[in-house]
Amino acid sequence: MADSPETSNLTPEALITKFQVTKLLKQDQNGRRIALLGTIDNTQGILVAERAAFATESLAILQAFHAAISRINNLGDNDIYRWYLASSGGHNNDPTPAEAANPQQDLKLNLIWPCTARHIKKYSDQQLRMVTETAEIYRTHVRPYMHAKREEGQLGWVFNILEGRTEQEDVILRDEGHGPEDGFLMLPDLNWDRKSLGSLHLLALVQRRDIWSLRDLKRSFVPWLKYLRGRVLEATVSMYPGLEEDQIKLYVHYQPTYYHFHIHVVNVMLEAGATQATGKAFGLENLISQLETLSGDGDPSLADVDLTYSLGEASELWTDIFLPLKQGKQPGR
Repeated sequence: MADSPETSNLTPEALITKFQVTKLLKQDQNGRRIALLGTIDNTQGILVAERAAFATESLAILQAFHAAISRINNLGDNDIYRWYLASSGGHNNDPTPAEAANPQQDLKLNLIWPCTARHIKKYSDQQLRMVTETAEIYRTHVRPYMHAKREEGQLGWVFNILEGRTEQEDVILRDEGHGPEDGFLMLPDLNWDRKSLGSLHLLALVQRRDIWSLRDLKRSFVPWLKYLRGRVLEATVSMYPGLEEDQIKLYVHYQPTYYHFHIHVVNVMLEAGATQATGKAFGLENLISQLETLSGDGDPSLADVDLTYSLGEASELWTDIFLPLKQGKQPGR
């Protein structure tokens, strides 16, 4: 279509100024890209806006980014973890009335302080490896590793929530179930900004402490897991009426970041980054189905199957267990 007389002499840059927004069409990439419907001289057009990647070319640029953070609003804290909303635009000493009424907080900040070497490894860029953890490897090497990590006291922040010491104002649901081993609670994940439904991310933490990971799930747990799934979905759509149950995805990590069983609750439209990728995330419904089909005497569990998943090369599970096994050596020797 040819340009109208009004726009034919405009520079491409001037067209952006003339664009009149009428509707949001789509928001994706965790809220970093939006598609807007609008008009220029009464002719419809679409404007796609995407936030640029963070500049990381030098330490000075990173320091300048940090210095520009303003309008910091604490969302919560627990143990060494704190999370905030903030603005990346620097201090504005003379905001307009509109800015004062609706400050643009375009940053979601998480602070881990003091952090450990394990945190540094987790958040560092690293090559991934796919490993197959047999039932024998799990029992002989991985289970003792899990036990050691739990003994280091890394679950203090989880128990703070479960025992009512912190974050109680954020709890969306506390369900006691049908007995002491059924209870769980739900609250926002610290990585969610608590505003954008498209990037919804909640956590369901179980009360019982004998389930460290999906490896501890047994066939006899199926009724409880189905009950938990139903209540999580019911509570989520009740709390966020803009969502329906089939717009919600439930999954479990393996390996998890911490060894206390929890379920991630996200909007199915949330773009699948590394934490939702194959080799990291296991759908709850698929786990329930797998448990139902386990055969054998007694009460078979997911400790009895082989699991294939991804590990970073900086992970202790890779350096201390799977790399030595790959090299034909015994871990720990």
